[in-house]
Amino acid sequence: MAVGGALGSSVQEDFVMTAQTTATKTQELTARMGHEFANPTLLQEALTHPSLAGLKQRKKSGVVPYERLEFLGDRVLGLVVAHWLYELFPQASEGELAKRHASLVNRDALHDIALEIGLERHLRLARGEEASAARKNLSTLSDALEALIGALYLDGGLEVPRRFIKRYWRQATDVDTTPADPKTALQEWAQGQGLPLPAYKVIEHTGPAHAPKFRIEVTVKGHPPAIAEGQSKRAAEKAAAQVLMAQVTGS
Repeated sequence: MAVGGALGSSVQEDFVMTAQTTATKTQELTARMGHEFANPTLLQEALTHPSLAGLKQRKKSGVVPYERLEFLGDRVLGLVVAHWLYELFPQASEGELAKRHASLVNRDALHDIALEIGLERHLRLARGEEASAARKNLSTLSDALEALIGALYLDGGLEVPRRFIKRYWRQATDVDTTPADPKTALQEWAQGQGLPLPAYKVIEHTGPAHAPKFRIEVTVKGHPPAIAEGQSKRAAEKAAAQVLMAQVTGS
């Protein structure tokens, strides 16, 4: 198949190249998901990074990125997890359920599951995004996994993503206590000590847009600050809060 021509587009060329190199590997991914797609186009879209489909080229090239599926998958994941927790913890209060839910659907949780199923090896990215750092980026992988869940829903109805989610999120639900977000735990500790709320400050922001790195400092009055890094401000803040919590409690 000729590449470029009337399109004259490196985007189209990149798409053809990555499609050829990943087509033979999708069987491994579908096996991990436990679902063969009746409509393979949905899987292709779920694996297509926005970098591969510039706005001006989408109609010409037929390349559709995963953003719309990501939107849908986010809602499907939220519903399935909410219903699951409602059944698993019949005595839990709304607040406890909300904390559990947040810990299961945040970007960190999605990123971990994406790595577990090897999603980074199957993403279709433009040539400039092909660095391994881009493939394992927190935002990229969490967004792509939501898109994959959206594709599962459209291809097979709610039961298909429900099975997938219960398979890979089960271990995270098998805990007796409500998971405590490090930032929430630090805030509650500070309030219990009669201290002002923790203060977070970005002290360094490095890396390209597709693979940023944040260095965050958190302080609580009367205690030495703690510093940590993460691929997003939120992840870095959580890591810093966890470090400071360990310092002030001696655990």
